[in-house]
Amino acid sequence: MTESTKTHVILLSCGSFNPITKGHIHMFEKAREYLHKTGRYIVIGGIISPVHDSYGKPGLVTSRHRLAMCQMAVQSSDWIRVDPWECYQDTWQTTCSVLEHHRDLMKRVTGCILSNINTPSSTPVISQLSQPQSQTTAIYQNHGNMNHRPTAIKLWGKISENLGKMCCVRPQMDRFTFVDENANLGTAVRYEEIELRILLLCGSDLLESFCIPGLWKDSDMEVIVGDFGIVVVPRDGADTERIMNHSSILRKYKDNIIVVNDAGTHPMAVVSSTKSRLALQHGDGHVVDYLCQPVIDYILQSQLYINASG
Repeated sequence: MTESTKTHVILLSCGSFNPITKGHIHMFEKAREYLHKTGRYIVIGGIISPVHDSYGKPGLVTSRHRLAMCQMAVQSSDWIRVDPWECYQDTWQTTCSVLEHHRDLMKRVTGCILSNINTPSSTPVISQLSQPQSQTTAIYQNHGNMNHRPTAIKLWGKISENLGKMCCVRPQMDRFTFVDENANLGTAVRYEEIELRILLLCGSDLLESFCIPGLWKDSDMEVIVGDFGIVVVPRDGADTERIMNHSSILRKYKDNIIVVNDAGTHPMAVVSSTKSRLALQHGDGHVVDYLCQPVIDYILQSQLYINASG
C-alpha cells in the first residue's frame, strides 16, 4: 500500500493514570510499532486523556497531580501528548463521549471528516488546496521505518504546531497545551489525501470489563467498538480471544478489534498503577522499574500514594 492509501491513526487512551507508568507509555509504543508492521496503518499521534476527578475511584488523586505526572511522563516523546479536556468538564465523561469529542474536535481544526470503521470514506478525508508556505517541524525523529514520514509530519506536525500556540489559562495548568475548539489551522499546508481515524488504545483488562454485565451501556459499546475501533495490548498473558467470545458486541465487531499479539512477553506488559502505588507505600525499590524518575520525584515531593488510602 502507498502512504496515501494507508489509514492514518490517532491513538487515544483513557484511564485514571493514577499514576501514569512506564507500562502506559510502552502500550503506545508497542501499538504503534505493531500497526506499522501490518502495512495498513500509519500512527501519526497519541493522546492521553486522564479521567475526571468525579469518577470516584478509591485513592484517585486530583487531576492536577495526574495531569502533571502524565505531562512529565511524555515530555521526551515527539508524538504523544496529554489532553486535559476530560478533567476540565463539570463531571465525569464516558469513554464514548471522550472519543466523540476528539473526533469532532479534529474535524473542526483540520477541516476533515474522520471516517468510522464501518463507513470508510469514498472520497479523500483531507484535501487542502493551497501550497505549503513553510516547512513543518519534523515530529518523527530517530525511528527506523520512515517511509511514512512526509504525510505524518504534515498532519500531526501542523496540529502540534497549533497546540504549542494555545495554552490553558486555568490556574496551575499553564504548562498544558491543547486544541482550542474554535481554532482554525488554516490552509498553509497541503495535506496528502488520506483516511484518518481515532482508535481507542487499551489493555486487555479494559477489554475484559466490556464483558461485565451492566458496567458498560450497550449503546456506548456499539459506538466504541463499532464506529471507532479498539487497539488492545494484552497484559499478564491475557487470552483476548476468550474475552471477545464472552461478549456478543465484541463478537459482532471482532474485525474492529486489533490485538497487538507480540506485546505480552515484554516486562512492561505486567506493570500497573496498582503495583506502583503498593511499591511506593512499602518503600519498594522496584518502583523505578514501574515509573519514570520525574514522576517518582513529583510523587515524593507532593507526598502522593504514601498512605494506603491513596
